[in-house]
Amino acid sequence: MRRDLANPRLLRVLNERRLLDQLHEHGPASRADLAKSTGLSKPTVSAALAGLEEDGLVHLVGEVSGRPGPVSSLYDMNAASTHVAGIDIGRDWIRVAVADLRGAFAGRTDGRNTARTSTELADLVGELARAAAAEAEVEWRSITCAVVGSPGVYDPVRGGLDFAPNLPGPPGLADRLRAALGVDLVIENDINLAAVGEHAHGAGRGTANFALVSIGTGVGMGIVINGELYVGARGAAGEVSYVPATEQPPGADPVAHDADSFAHGATEAATAAPGVVRAARAAGLELETAREVFAAAADGNETARSVVEAEGRRIGGLLVAVAAVLDPEVIVLSGGVGRNLDLLGASVERRIAELGPLRPKVVASLLGDSGVLLGAVAHAKSRAWDLIFDARRR
Repeated sequence: MRRDLANPRLLRVLNERRLLDQLHEHGPASRADLAKSTGLSKPTVSAALAGLEEDGLVHLVGEVSGRPGPVSSLYDMNAASTHVAGIDIGRDWIRVAVADLRGAFAGRTDGRNTARTSTELADLVGELARAAAAEAEVEWRSITCAVVGSPGVYDPVRGGLDFAPNLPGPPGLADRLRAALGVDLVIENDINLAAVGEHAHGAGRGTANFALVSIGTGVGMGIVINGELYVGARGAAGEVSYVPATEQPPGADPVAHDADSFAHGATEAATAAPGVVRAARAAGLELETAREVFAAAADGNETARSVVEAEGRRIGGLLVAVAAVLDPEVIVLSGGVGRNLDLLGASVERRIAELGPLRPKVVASLLGDSGVLLGAVAHAKSRAWDLIFDARRR
């Protein structure tokens, strides 16, 4: 017998977690039902439930009758026993949610990202986080863990963020966030978390292999393989902004474009929202945002429609590259630009057809601006379970 499995405390904790996983997934159950579904003996179930109930992790929620024998008590996990936080740091908005162990939001606060330095950004995140906790009626210091979704790739060895030109300097944001929040903290790429959110709640739900491609102020991709997030050897899997762009928007200044491409990536420089605006202005449209370009196209402006057509072709080329490497069951398009599949879809499909036999299924995100936040909460919830049971094992 393995030494760890001969440890009574470890066995008890493993049994407790099996019961809580069952309750989390399927809801309230009696002792007999839990014994049947988990394969544990009734005495083992009773002992585990007693320990979990004593520590507030499960509670009685009712009784079930109508069966032969005595009335059975129904148990459920106490989702409100622990709270976690998800934080989405975007270039324009910061969104914070405090949620229980089932992922239900108990408090949420959104605020404009007005920070010009990493110190200001960390302070602003801290203020919004405590406001969300206050709305949830919990003390921020009681939060078990928080997960931050941020542009770029976090290097845990160096403690810094790479590939994040849209975030304010100077460097040191990760350390400043840890100091401002003061709880167990995980920093993850925002598009990776959007993929986690889409897998848990959106268009990727029930799909083992899919990719989420986000096109907004930046371009990025989250990858789910066999139901698990894939981040690569150094966390940079999905940094498709750096894929060479085969089609440049008309009127692009080669010198400026080269500088932008080096910092943000060639595909991002051409395909993200600022690239759409540059293409619209080169075509003679005096518009300020990509949203205005798409609105003009929806209203029938032919020039705007030609800009959107070209954008769809660029996206189509990127999606073919994604399909060739990953062969996903579905590609989910998200972001302020990508979600306009009603306007982009025809040109995306035409470009895909021109480039070869690959025909990826492409759908729009179902989560809108909440995808990163939902993914951050889902990740935080999973980490909270690990922290809880690590503590119980010790």
